[in-house]
Amino acid sequence: MTTRRPAPTGAGRPGLEEAERVELTVDAVAPGGHCVARFDGQVVFVRHALPGERVVAEVTELHRGFARAEAVEILDAAPDRVEQPCPYAKPGRCGGCDLQHVTPAGQLRWKTEVVREQLTRLGGLTGAQVDALGVTVAALPGGPLGWRSRVRYAVDAAGRAGLLKHRSHEVVPIDRCLIAHPAIQELPVLTGSGARWPDAEAVETVASTGGDVTVATVTEGATAAVRGPDRVRERAAGREWSLPATAFWQVHPAAADTLIDAVLELTDPQPGERAWDLYGGAGLFAAALAGRVGDAGRVVLVEAAGDGVAAARENLGDLPQVEVVAARVETALARRRITGPVDVVVLDPPRSGAGAAVVRALLAAGPRAVAYVACDPAAFARDVRTVTAAGWRLAALRGYDLFPMTQHVELVGLFLPGDDPPSGRGVSRGR
Repeated sequence: MTTRRPAPTGAGRPGLEEAERVELTVDAVAPGGHCVARFDGQVVFVRHALPGERVVAEVTELHRGFARAEAVEILDAAPDRVEQPCPYAKPGRCGGCDLQHVTPAGQLRWKTEVVREQLTRLGGLTGAQVDALGVTVAALPGGPLGWRSRVRYAVDAAGRAGLLKHRSHEVVPIDRCLIAHPAIQELPVLTGSGARWPDAEAVETVASTGGDVTVATVTEGATAAVRGPDRVRERAAGREWSLPATAFWQVHPAAADTLIDAVLELTDPQPGERAWDLYGGAGLFAAALAGRVGDAGRVVLVEAAGDGVAAARENLGDLPQVEVVAARVETALARRRITGPVDVVVLDPPRSGAGAAVVRALLAAGPRAVAYVACDPAAFARDVRTVTAAGWRLAALRGYDLFPMTQHVELVGLFLPGDDPPSGRGVSRGR
């Protein structure tokens, strides 16, 4: 296949065509696991590349103002490039891992740069403000492979389980997923074991921190366990949790306690204080807050999903200072379903973020500190802009690599009232 190079200055410049191959010099990283390049002035978002590389890329999508492409040949490699350990993590194949071609240290730098870019471009912070935060992304124990404790496999028309191609509904049948927990890798689920799932839309696998291993099928939206218990045990915050096997739980075994430690360190809850746990799920943060505020304190957990509410009420039943409110967070705030003063707020919203209405409402309640747990830097940055417009500030920010080999990153931010300089430390207030 012919590779097109950039046109000489002043020469005619025909537009890119889908499936054609072009030579690109790669620039900075971008959200979504891409790097930015330009071909005859047109922006191209390139997967499987690294900043500074010269590559041959195949165009996969054309849009107004930009194109997408996959690097299919590396002409000049960057120092952080390595051979992908998984044979499916290549252009045109499985889309589950974005960064298997990058060293572990390079992945942390990649994610740090994405966070910085989002805070300035979408969050409205200056470069100096971001520098003062000392933004970094830290690795979790266990290494970059074998960490994912919950894997949902799609099923193709032939009944084979696999993962989806990037930006596609096409299923790529696989024999093994290397980022899956070792107990999941050993399950007879994928094509290498000869397994077929002719009646299933998807197969969900779980290896809990409590030692339970479950396989469940999803058919017409209904989930049924076919191997292992339909309820699993998880361990976090010094407690054991019981919840449906397919209920939400952090997919990295070290994630739950890592996030709890960050939230408690940053907000420093005190005995007798009042706290809100918004988007509280099964009550992970509520349990940790309850341990800090004690019997004289109060924790209100707000959750809309029925399975989350049920799990919270079951697992936190021994903590009388915790109240579970079944409601959407915006509804609870607007209709004053949660009342009285509050000292500390923890919010862990969905990937779309909390949104301006929720942020303004919780700030108006007058807490001394807000911890924001975010799984999407762009949504977090948009909420940072709302926070700063309300006269508050992003005082500290931690980044964690809860999802090695992928472009995803988890953030824990601390919002405080006022205009004092940011720092990496937490905050406390005597009572």
